Amino acid sequence: MSEPQILVHADASHLAKAVATRLISKLTNSCAVAGHASLVLTGGTIGIQVLAEIAAAPGRTAVDWHSLDIWWGDEAFLPAGDPARVETQARAALLDHVDVSDGCVHPMPSLHGDDGDDPDAAAATYAAQLMSAADDDMQVPVPSFDVLLLGIGPDAHIASLFPGMPALKEEARTVVAVRDAPKPPPTRISLTLPAIRSAREVWLVASGTDQADAIRLALSSASPLHVPAAGARGQRQTVFLMDRDAAQYVSE
Repeated sequence: MSEPQILVHADASHLAKAVATRLISKLTNSCAVAGHASLVLTGGTIGIQVLAEIAAAPGRTAVDWHSLDIWWGDEAFLPAGDPARVETQARAALLDHVDVSDGCVHPMPSLHGDDGDDPDAAAATYAAQLMSAADDDMQVPVPSFDVLLLGIGPDAHIASLFPGMPALKEEARTVVAVRDAPKPPPTRISLTLPAIRSAREVWLVASGTDQADAIRLALSSASPLHVPAAGARGQRQTVFLMDRDAAQYVSE
């Protein structure tokens, strides 16, 4: 696993723009070198703001959107199109404004979809999709994610992996159902730590004073069972991108 890098920006607006610019550059280069790229999206205020900044950036035209596979790190188990779903927010912020191929966008299953109201079946369905797209040399049966974006909650949760959850001990499965989550909606689907750690690069994006203590703990030697963000590391690179409010307890 890679050692974390820390990048601090003045405020949330500058942070979102900087992450958007960095991501455009990364995806452009990955597509140029390999002919394709794979991106895992996150939600939350700053995560969606980053996507909106990409949509507004002239440089977005440099990305070969037809060669980009888009996945999600977690999702609310709600009906398709529900405004609380990260997919719905991501489409409104970015995906409806760029020329992505429908077959390259891989949303997590929704409530009342093919898996009905069973989140465990929905998680298994998404795990199967990831496995079908996995490279042969991957130790974990998921695609070679070029960048996996994560937000960080005030309790240091990432994706829908909250402190103390049994899913944090998961080693075999790549996707799990989450019930009774401490923030609404209570039923969710999430990648597991092995799936997250398989990414080439993990970018953790945080804004605001509410995240400051979580950032401090995530950069410590704390157990991921108690501080999930401490277990989020990329194979080649791990980057903490934050504004000054979120970074108040760490050194650049």
